[in-house]
Amino acid sequence: MVIDKRDMENQEYNKELELNAENIKAQMRKGVLEYCILSILRKGDSYVSPLISELKAAKMIVVEGTLYPLLARQKNQGLLSYRWEESPSGPPRKYYSLTEKGHKALEVMDEAWSEVVKTVDYIKTGLENR
Repeated sequence: MVIDKRDMENQEYNKELELNAENIKAQMRKGVLEYCILSILRKGDSYVSPLISELKAAKMIVVEGTLYPLLARQKNQGLLSYRWEESPSGPPRKYYSLTEKGHKALEVMDEAWSEVVKTVDYIKTGLENR
C-alpha cells in the first residue's frame, strides 16, 4: 500500500486537531470549574469525594489535586466555610458549605453564565436570543 505525502499530512493535521480540541475543552472546563463547585454546594454541604464524583459524572474531569487549591481559594475569598465531621469509615471529613457571600457570588455567576450562553448562541446562530 502506498501512502502519499498528502495522506500523511492529513493524518498529522487530524492528530494536531484532536490534541488542540482536548486542550480547548480542558481550558473551558477550568474556566467554569469554580462556578460548578459553588453550584454543587448550593444543593448542600459536601466533602471532596462526592464533589469529585459529581464533577466526573458531569464530564468535568477533575482530580483531588485540582480541587483542593480551588476550594482553598474560594474559602479565602469568603465564598465557602468548612467544618470537620467524624466519618463512620476512616478519618474525619472536611465538609464545605456556601457562605452568604458565596450565595451572592453564585447569583452573580448565574446571571453572568446566562448572559454568556445567550451571547454565544447569538454569535453561533445569528439570531437575536436576548
